[in-house]
Amino acid sequence: MHPTGEVLERYRPFLDELLNQYRDNIHSVHLVGSAITPDYDPKVSDINSLVVLKEMDLGFLEFLAPLGKRYRKKRISAPLIMTPYYINRSLDVFPVEFLNFHLIHHTVYGEDILSTLSIERGHLRLQIERELKSKLIWLRQSYLSAMGDRTLLLEQLKNTIRGFIPLFRAVVWYFGGDAISSAMEIIKRLTEYTSIDCSIYEKMYLLKLGRLSPSKDELIRYFETYYTTTESLSRVIDELT
Repeated sequence: MHPTGEVLERYRPFLDELLNQYRDNIHSVHLVGSAITPDYDPKVSDINSLVVLKEMDLGFLEFLAPLGKRYRKKRISAPLIMTPYYINRSLDVFPVEFLNFHLIHHTVYGEDILSTLSIERGHLRLQIERELKSKLIWLRQSYLSAMGDRTLLLEQLKNTIRGFIPLFRAVVWYFGGDAISSAMEIIKRLTEYTSIDCSIYEKMYLLKLGRLSPSKDELIRYFETYYTTTESLSRVIDELT
């Protein structure tokens, strides 16, 4: 996938600082996440990246730390730091995350190590199942922590959907679908492949974008559907072999 010129322009000064100071130990640098998808909104979206070092160097972290405040104002998040060894030895532990890197990335420096990643379907299914069951606990706790307050409940629901999209992309990919798309398209394909009505996730995503303003009673109904749909999705994944 290719980011917009605006994304590359905003990221370039940060990349230049990395290369000016640590080029010899940098294997590659990759843009990842929503900044290179149709979901990118320059007003609210952060630019996320992955820096792959040839060898881990804690001095690199010390170098990065002071840059955070300056570049945060430009909505450039602190990059993830990994090494080729870490990536190759972690595909079985974090297949959902690495699948998303594999599908949605743009290499701005060095070797495109992410395009050649091989994700094992069995490992992927296990993590999807585990994550969905964890989300059910998370949803229950989020509802309880809102203590019946509409504003708190709204914020809790808006925050929860962010973690679902990478999982949904992994589910669509597992079923053989095209998982390189916008969040809303991924949700639509989730419905197609699982035969579960996943439209509540579309509402949650619109909540996150600030495009819905439901009443307290509507929010409660949203939550109930949100929970039962996630429970049904978890059951479908659990029954896969």
